[in-house]
Amino acid sequence: MNALQTNAWTRGWAALGATLPRPRAVLAISAHWYIEGTAVTAMESPRTIHDFGGFPRELFAVRYAAPGDAALAARVQRLLAPLPVAADHGWGLDHGTWSVLCHLFPVADVPVVQLSIDETQSPRFHYELGAHLRPLRDEGVLLLGSGDIVHNLHAYAWGRHPQEPYDWALRFEARVREGLMSGSAGRNTRPSRST
Repeated sequence: MNALQTNAWTRGWAALGATLPRPRAVLAISAHWYIEGTAVTAMESPRTIHDFGGFPRELFAVRYAAPGDAALAARVQRLLAPLPVAADHGWGLDHGTWSVLCHLFPVADVPVVQLSIDETQSPRFHYELGAHLRPLRDEGVLLLGSGDIVHNLHAYAWGRHPQEPYDWALRFEARVREGLMSGSAGRNTRPSRST
C-alpha cells in the first residue's frame, strides 16, 4: 500500500530521490523475484507486475513505466561471470521495486533493471554477488535492495482490527537489526531453537 500512501516511509523515499545524485540507472534486487538461478531483466520496456492479491483496485492500476537498460543487464552479466546470469525478457518490475521507485523517481524516467535472488544459494553467496556489483556504484548506477525482513500476509488482519506483531517476528527483526548495526549480518542470523 506504500505505493498509494503518504507516510513516513514514502516521504523518506521522496526526500532521497530529491537529494541523491540522479543515477544513470537503477539495479533493483527485490525479495519478490526469488527463483532457482540468477537472472537479470534485459527488456526495453519492463512491465509492471502486480504480484499480490486482495488489495484495493487502485493498487492494481499503478503502472511504473520506467525503461529497461539492456546494456546494464549485459554489464551485470559480465561483472558476475563466470556465474551464469540469464537475460530475462519476461519478468519486469515487481512491487518490491516499483512501490519504492514510484516515490524515489515518480516520473519513471530513470532506466531500471531487476536482478533475481537465487533461492538455492546461501546468504554468503548473495553477499559476494553484491561485492562483485560494487563497481556499478562508481558508474552512476543506484543499487536498490527491497524487501521486508519478515512478514506473513496470511496472518495480517487487513484493517479488520489492530494487529500486533507476533513476538517471534519482533525477536527475529531485532536480531537482524542488531546484526546489521554491528556489521555481523549474514553470519549466524538464524534464530536458535529457543527463540
